[in-house]
Amino acid sequence: MMASLYKELSLRTTRRAELIDVTRQAQAFLDECRAESGVLVLFVPHTTAGITINENADPDVARDIVSFISKLVPKDAGFAHGEGNSDAHIKSSLFSPSLSVIVENGRLVLGTWQGLYFSEFDGPRSRQLWLKFQPDPRSAAR
Repeated sequence: MMASLYKELSLRTTRRAELIDVTRQAQAFLDECRAESGVLVLFVPHTTAGITINENADPDVARDIVSFISKLVPKDAGFAHGEGNSDAHIKSSLFSPSLSVIVENGRLVLGTWQGLYFSEFDGPRSRQLWLKFQPDPRSAAR
């Protein structure tokens, strides 16, 4: 069976809250490791950032998400956490630190309009996104 393949992506965010489309970087990783069929796991090792899947055809969708979540969980809501970024911790929890995406024939299996987004809530910062491809044992045995 083929071993799992892993990569750390470095990202630099530019705003306090933003969604960064990382679909191309994820696909490039699959191309590098000559992925066939399996699962790509994306993991964000930060407590004030996350990962999500959403529409990537219209950039207004990402802007709307950032705008809405900022209103839903405002920065100045009187939280107790002393660092002043409790809103970012809550927003991160509403998204997720990880995603699993099916891979077939070396390609991410996403819906027509879907893309992968790194979700920043406490930037700007230097961030990491960890990628791990787990091959399907049936395709690795061939």
